Amino acid sequence: MPVTFRKSFRILPGVRLNINRKSVSVTVGKGDAKRTYSSTGRRTTSMDLPGPFGYRKTTTRASSRR
Repeated sequence: MPVTFRKSFRILPGVRLNINRKSVSVTVGKGDAKRTYSSTGRRTTSMDLPGPFGYRKTTTRASSRR
């Protein structure tokens, strides 16, 4: 069984610092809409839409710049 590490700290209301063994990320937002910025360059937007639309999540990876 692999060993995992994940820790989350609330630093301000609506702002969380998330730490795992490969990256650090900051999540901003409360309730239905959240935005996450990762040290690996990944950006995630998630929101819970009303009615039949349900939960939506969009992830964008960092573009490789040379």
